[in-house]
Amino acid sequence: MTETRGYTATKDQLMARLRRIEGQVRGVERMVDDERYCIDVLTQISAIQAALDKVALGLLDDHAHHCVIGAPDAGTRDERTDELVGAVARLMRRG
Repeated sequence: MTETRGYTATKDQLMARLRRIEGQVRGVERMVDDERYCIDVLTQISAIQAALDKVALGLLDDHAHHCVIGAPDAGTRDERTDELVGAVARLMRRG
């Protein structure tokens, strides 16, 4: 039996959101190929970043509830809390 992840219950929703983001990225590629106005391209990139941030926050929330709070023992909780803090730090450093 494989270990379940925090996002397992919402995997279909997560996959749909990622496919939508993938479509947005392809749209930006077409915009560049069509030599669209720079600000329009940047606006779409900003929307993609916001959508990815929303996915990341959802995954962090799922991880905190399922993998950290639901960890079987204090040692595992401490280790997973450290992982969570590291992930948040990496997300905050982007840009």
